Order: sequence, then C-alpha cells, then structure tokens
Amino acid sequence: MLKLAKLLHYKGFHITFVNSEFNHQRLLKSRGPDSLNGLHDFQFHTIPDGLPPTDIDATQDIPSLCVSTRDNCLVPFRSLLHKLNDTSSSNIPPVSCIVSDGTMTFTLKAAEELGIPDAILCAPSAVASCAIHNVSYLTNGYLDTVIDGVPGMKDIRLRDFPSAIRTTDPDDILLNIILGELGRNYKASALIFNTFEDLERDVLDAMSPMLPPIYAIGPFQLLENHISDKENGLNSIESNLGQYELGCLEWLNSKEPNSVVYVNFGSITVMTPQQMIEFAWGLANSKQTFLWIIRGDLVADDTAILPPEFINEIAERGKLSSWCPQ
Repeated sequence: MLKLAKLLHYKGFHITFVNSEFNHQRLLKSRGPDSLNGLHDFQFHTIPDGLPPTDIDATQDIPSLCVSTRDNCLVPFRSLLHKLNDTSSSNIPPVSCIVSDGTMTFTLKAAEELGIPDAILCAPSAVASCAIHNVSYLTNGYLDTVIDGVPGMKDIRLRDFPSAIRTTDPDDILLNIILGELGRNYKASALIFNTFEDLERDVLDAMSPMLPPIYAIGPFQLLENHISDKENGLNSIESNLGQYELGCLEWLNSKEPNSVVYVNFGSITVMTPQQMIEFAWGLANSKQTFLWIIRGDLVADDTAILPPEFINEIAERGKLSSWCPQ
C-alpha cells in the first residue's frame, strides 16, 4: 500500500496515509521517531483498531484484528475524514478519493457517505483473489484433486488454493472474514492488483465481467525504482515493522547473482516449534545458499530455537537474521 501511495504521489496526488495506531507505533520504533514526518502533501494519520492495548513488539492475533477492524474502525475513520475535510484547519485539499486495502471494506461506507470513489487494493495475486471469489470453502479431498469451475484457471488443484480457504469447516472464523470482505469488493469503484497483464491475463480477463473496473499496475517495486529520491523525496519512508540487522545486504551482495533463496514469513505469521524445525531441515537438505528471516515472535508462545546440528550444517551457506530491509 505504501508503494502504491508513493506512485500516486509521484503522479501529483496529495496523500494522507492512514495506519492503525498499533502499526504506527511499531513503525516509529523500528525506523525512528522522525521516520514518518513525510511531506506537506504526503502525511500520516492513525485510527485505533479497536483491540485492547498490547505489547508493541507482539504479533496481533489476525482473526481478532480482522473482526475488530471490521466492527470498530468505521467511526474513527469517519471522524478522521471529517477532520481532513475541514480545510480551514487541516491546510490540505479535501479528500476526493479513498484507496483502501481489500480487508478494510468499512471504508466503502464512508466513501458512499461522502459521494467519492473508493478503489480497493487487492493484496493477493489475481489468481488467489479469483479463487477466493469463486469458491466459498473447500470440501474434503486430496491436495492433488483438480477443482473445476473457477474462471480462468484450468486444472487448478486443491493444493494451489490459498490456505485460508483450504478448510472443510464452513464456520471457520478467518474464512468467513475473508469471504465477507471480498464480497463487499463488488461495491468498490475499482480494484487494483499489484501485477501485470502478461503474467495473469487469463484470470484478469475472467474476472473483469464480474467485478468493478480492474487495474493491473504492478509490479509496484519496479515502478517505484524508476522514481528518484530527488523527484519523490519519500525514499527514506519505509513500511518495515521490525528493526533490521546490519550486514544482511552486505552478505547478500557477496554472493553470485540469482544464487540465494530468500525466506521470510512476513510480519504476522506464527508457527509452532515443530513446524520451524521441520522447515529448517528442509532448507538444510536443499543444499541451497539462503537468507532466512526469523522474527523474535515467529514461534507462537515460545522462543525460536534451532538445533545446533542445523546451525553446523548450514554454517557455510546460510544466513539467519531477525529482520532485513524489505
């Protein structure tokens, strides 16, 4: 989302970037107290996510966060819009368009009240979004079972579907949150995908008649790389939620091009100690050179500890780090 905001800013739009208070504080801790000062025409604001206060270094429970966001964020977001539209005190143009994450569809109601467009940024790939839009939940079956009837996806297997909908429980909390949010995507003014047509043409063509106008305008990273800091002034602003270790890029640059496997479960995924050890030995047995990012809270309710035998095995070809520049 931040990369898209930078691209829109480069094209002349005034940007107000809205974070949850929790994520805003994590960004300030990881990047420094002045890291989100922004520019006059690129500002940061926050709204509460509705969850009780928690340790700033902890990973929030995703189902609870999604439910709370859905149920509690419209009112503070509406208040923020009212504040921003009071141009006598905000000293910025009134809000003329909202661009929101696909799981933040409470913004659609606010946009409707103001009579302005609301474009939804679909974070998953077009293939994943199409699968979720067309399958309510998956019944029991082998992972290699071919699923018929999904537009634009021939011979897709059960194992190819997003894990969130790969469940036999129609009452699964996360499944129903996802289906509810995506079901409201139909009300958006437009859908934005971080992809390009030659990569996912069949799926994009299949979805187009069923959804609002679709814009495939990625990859955002490559587009952002064409904007110099002099032209933009925002290159120092990043969305890293963790403090990264020095030395990652230096180690990476010491390796041959296209020779390193990069492993990162992101900022919210958690796993069990057994899953982590199994994955570690999978990496070791691959015999590949790799950079593996292991957050301090990657293992749920425990410390991420790897066996000494694994450390010895990968000593010459593996780099472990708590976080790195994204």
